[in-house]
Amino acid sequence: MSGGGDSASHLLATALPAPSDDPEGARLPDGLPPVPVVDAHVHVFPDRLFAAVRRWFDAHAWPIRYRLDAAQTVELLRARGVDHVVALTYAHKPGLARALNDWMAAFCRGTPHVTGLGTVFPGEDGAAAIVADAFAAGLGGLKLHCHVQCFAPDDPTVAEVYEACAAAGRPLVMHAGREPQSPAYRCDPHTLCAAERVARVLAAHPRLKLVVPHLGADEFDAYERLLERHDNLWLDTTMMLADFFPGPPPRRLVQMRPERVMYGTDFPNIPYAWDRELVRLARMGLGDDALAQIVGGTARALFVRLT
Repeated sequence: MSGGGDSASHLLATALPAPSDDPEGARLPDGLPPVPVVDAHVHVFPDRLFAAVRRWFDAHAWPIRYRLDAAQTVELLRARGVDHVVALTYAHKPGLARALNDWMAAFCRGTPHVTGLGTVFPGEDGAAAIVADAFAAGLGGLKLHCHVQCFAPDDPTVAEVYEACAAAGRPLVMHAGREPQSPAYRCDPHTLCAAERVARVLAAHPRLKLVVPHLGADEFDAYERLLERHDNLWLDTTMMLADFFPGPPPRRLVQMRPERVMYGTDFPNIPYAWDRELVRLARMGLGDDALAQIVGGTARALFVRLT
């Protein structure tokens, strides 16, 4: 996968390696600094929705290796040494967000060491109120997904959501990178998502704490420039350091601003061992200070203090 952007191969259109049977570690890998590890990108859903997500992945992406329910997802990571989990969900159509947010709030109350994020469907009636109620219920931020929810980051209908997050001081995790693209989506992410659209959001909402997952794939060079210009932008590493997709990992983007980069996995919706990305991150030679930030310090400062 290219680091330049427009010439990059579409991740799901490129022949991917076979789903991995690589061995998984029973504990955190060697080579990590002695800091609490935070996985800043873990998906949890109610059981029926989790099953639907797995069916989509089976048909259109990769077989999910870990077929766990929400509680088992957190339990597995915690048992292997992950200190804290940032749990994400999203609404794929209007009218679902309130129920999902209520479910997430209840799940977090009964599951220690989890910071749950709420969701909303951009443009649905009462979106700002849905966001405010999610935060009042104790949720630590919000999750949006441009590919699934079919909106552009700079669409005016999303402005009220950005302002609600900014007013509450809660971060927004938004899958706004162009990849992975799939014909199974109802819209083309390459027509909706672009780093310049995210730049307009960051400039228009300077109080917004915006997290773009997957290191902004596939526009790594553009997101490097955005990190240099905007102190209200964070990135997470999810799936981009696991040597699963083609191309070398964007090392320079990871190491340039470690206080703005967070380790994340997409667990349990991954085709390889839970610790594969963490093993590779520990071997990148980033130095203890930078690695400590990426595997825990950045996320703890942004998310966990909100719980």
